[in-house]
Formats: sequence, structure tokens, C-alpha cells
Amino acid sequence: MATRSWWGWGTEEAAVRGAEAAALEDRVAALLPDADLTVHAPPALADLEVPDPQVTVPAALAHLAAADPPARVGHARGKAFRDVVRNLRGEIGPLPEAVLTPRDERELVDVLDWATGAGVAVIPYGGGSSVVGGVEPRLPGGDDRPAVTVSLAAMNAVTEIDEVSRLARIQGGIYGPALEDALRPAGLTLRHFPQSFEFSTLGGWLATRAGGHFATGPTHIDDLVAGMTVVGPAGVGRSLPLPGSGAGPSPDRLYLGSEGTLGIITEAWMRVRPRPRFRAGASVLFDSFPAAVAATRAVVQSGLAPANCRLLDPVEALLSAGRQTAGGVLVLGFESADHPVDEALARAVELCRDHGGTPEKADTAPTQAQSAEPGGDSAADTWRSSFLRMPYQRDALAARSMIVETFETACTWAGFESLHAAVTEAAYAALAEVGATGVLSCRFTHVYPDGPAPYYGIYAAGRWGETVGQWGRIKSAVSEALHSAGGTITHHHAVGRDHRPWYDRQRPAPFAAGLRAAKTALDPGGIMNPGVLLGP
Repeated sequence: MATRSWWGWGTEEAAVRGAEAAALEDRVAALLPDADLTVHAPPALADLEVPDPQVTVPAALAHLAAADPPARVGHARGKAFRDVVRNLRGEIGPLPEAVLTPRDERELVDVLDWATGAGVAVIPYGGGSSVVGGVEPRLPGGDDRPAVTVSLAAMNAVTEIDEVSRLARIQGGIYGPALEDALRPAGLTLRHFPQSFEFSTLGGWLATRAGGHFATGPTHIDDLVAGMTVVGPAGVGRSLPLPGSGAGPSPDRLYLGSEGTLGIITEAWMRVRPRPRFRAGASVLFDSFPAAVAATRAVVQSGLAPANCRLLDPVEALLSAGRQTAGGVLVLGFESADHPVDEALARAVELCRDHGGTPEKADTAPTQAQSAEPGGDSAADTWRSSFLRMPYQRDALAARSMIVETFETACTWAGFESLHAAVTEAAYAALAEVGATGVLSCRFTHVYPDGPAPYYGIYAAGRWGETVGQWGRIKSAVSEALHSAGGTITHHHAVGRDHRPWYDRQRPAPFAAGLRAAKTALDPGGIMNPGVLLGP
């Protein structure tokens, strides 16, 4: 059985080592020859100084609680770059006082009743894959309440499948692979595959409005939910699983993206579909990045609805797809459970040719994360393999004093050029300010008829002991550029605690007042994930 890493992404067995580590170091050395790639190993969990818990869980709930150091440290933070570096340095605080794992809604109600009465903050926890500080017991300034983590790990089943309506009733604590395994005998799939798929849960996807791997169509979890059950301090709320409703504001929309501040999503009726049988894909190389952007826009505005339409700029193409190209690579993929998709692919490639694109050989290997195994040597094949290893490689680079961060946003097609220029200028200015040599990459993770979702990556040679501070200044500069240029502060990573300053400025003031009123009504004690989405 694989062992989850306490300090970084995924499992200990899958960490970067051996030939992969050597190849990673060679790529970094070629790109940043002055980088100090000395490896800094994490401390052993047993060697950490973990303070005793300051909260005693009542006897009636003691069977649900764990307060041992592995449980508390393992649930203390998410998987952001800053989280990984702090863990590598043995800096583990703040910690939850205990981790409670209710087995059903009744036990969850009991936990929240106790926490409200005792004045204990509650940090909901799914898979712990947050990269924005969403699962940390890091409360706002002046809030000195103790905090406990509430995990849905024991509520993890697909309890009902309605094959006629193509709906499945699924508990919030189920991880992506287990969810798909439960649907597979019926020939169905949820078709939601974020990069964190293996280590994230349905409840977490819903609470953060997660985006899946597919570039177009119903790829956001919002598009896939038909009804939800939410347990909060004010009670249990259930919405009807319906294909649509005009009955006032949608209760589901209130809780989608609420990030555990209004309640905990315990189950949902989700829209499922037949598993795809037909696939076709190709990668197209360009000599000009603006031409590649124009071709991507032409494809997505054509109505062809590719499953994958991922544009990699020259830096991203080199780092992730192993391709040297002046303008970037567009990775295309189509799939269907009903009919062949070769004609759609051919038309998309034709559109790319109209903008100067040169296609590589066609690729009929699976193109998505649920079956993403290397199928050849095309840019698409290389990128698929790299996609699944990126989080592990990020950790390996962090242990070698590298600063590795991503910024994701969305903007209009008309606004992309100016946003891209603003982010590029801000990123390189911030790198110079912190004394780090690095590069900026860009890819489109999702594309819409009205605009792309650019995903920026920074790879820089940092100074061990200072990389968190360097990271913070770079993140702040780029986030400010995104906001000033009219992009969203987050497209699918959520707000958490880290994006709060820009989210506060992005949302309309009347909506902020309404959200605060909803928070007061649904969580009168203010115990639910304090500091996320809203201030004190």
C-alpha cells in the first residue's frame, strides 16, 4: 500500500528520484546554469516537535477524533509551494488540535454543534490538495480560537446510480479514482479530471468550483452537479436533483465555491455520462505565439468542442512537451461515446493550418487524465506524461531551492494580449527585485468562445531559506497584474486565504454584503473556515 507524503504531493513511493531526478536537474541546469541544486531532504515526521493539543474533544465524540502528531501534521496545510517548503524546513505550525472524521450526517451535526458551543473553529478537509491556504488552521488576525479539522474521509461511497436519468448520488469524501471505479461497471464516468484527481475529493471539487482537465464543454464541476446536501451549524439543506429550475436563486449556486465557509457538502447528485469509445488527437506546432493564440480562438469559436485544446507557449512546450518551437504547440483532442471524431479533428487541424500551424502525426491514444498513459513520442504524448508528474517534480525542485509557482486566470480574447504583457512585465520585474533568475511560461488550460484561461508558471533559482519570501513577493506582483489587467484572480484554484486580498477587490460590494449576511445566518458562531472568502 502506498504511503501518503506528509510534506509534499502524493505518495512517497512516487516521488522524483533516480533517472527522473537526474533528467530534471539537467533541464534546470541548461535553463538556469547558476542554480544551486543542492537537495534539502525533509525531516522525519517523528523528529518534529509537535505541541500537545489544547482542546479536549468530548467523550461522546472521542471515537471520531485523532490527536496524534501524524494526524495533526498531516492535516495542517495543503500542497502549495509555500506549504511544501515550510514542511521541508520543519516549520509545521499552526496545527489543528484534533482531526474528527464523522461517518454520517448525524455525527457531523453533532461535531458542528459541539464546535459552535465550544467556540472552536472548524476547517473542512477533503483531500488536502488546496494550493491557496484553504485547509490551514490559519485564522485571521486577532482570532485566537483553537481549530479542529473535520475530514469527510469516512463518507466516501457512490450510494445510488440512476442509469435512466444518468445521475449518481455520491458522498463528498470520495476520491477521484474510487469514484470512477464505482461508475465503471455501469459504463459511466463523471468526466471530471483535475490534475489533483488522484488526491482530491468530490466535496472538495464542489466547495472550490474545481475545473477538470477537459478544455471545453462541461468541464467545471458546476456544470455536472444536479443537487447537493450541505450540513452546517444552521442545519441540513438538500436541493432537489433536477435538470433545471427557475424557482428563485439556486441553492446549489450558493454553496458551490463557498470553500467550507457556509457548511460542509456531504453528498451530491452528479450528472454522469457513458464512457468515451472514440478518440482522436494531434499536436500542432507554430512559428508565432500570436498566430497560435489566433488558431486556438478559431478552433474554440468554431463549435467543434474539442475535449482538449491546450496551447503551450514556447517555454511551456520545451519544459513540458519536449518541443523546441518559436511559437508554441497546440494539443488537440476529441472524444465521443457515440460516434467517430476524426472529421472534427481534421477540421480543427485545417483551422490551425489557416494560421500557419504545422501538425505532427495524428494521435489516437487516449487523451485524458483517466487513461493518460504515454502512447508515443508526439508533443501530446510527452505533455500527457509530464502533466501527471508535474506536482511531484514541483516538490523535487522546491527541495533544490527552486521557486516554482503557478498563476491561473481567465480573460476575454480581446483582453488577452494586454493581460499577457502585464503579467510578463510584472513577473520579470519581481524576479529581478528578489534577485532570482528565472523564466515565465504560459499555457491555456481551458478555452471558451469568449476567452481563454491562461495558466502561468514561474521557474526560478532561489536561495535556500529565502524561497518562501521570494515566492511571496512574486505572487503578490503577478496577482496584482492579473487584477489590474481585468483577469480573475483565480479560474479554478479557488480563493482560500492566499487570494483573499484580490478577491475582496474583484467581487461587487453588494454581493460581498449578501455573502456576509448568508454567512451570519448559516454560521452564526463564525466557526466555519474563518478567514476564507470573508474577513472577521
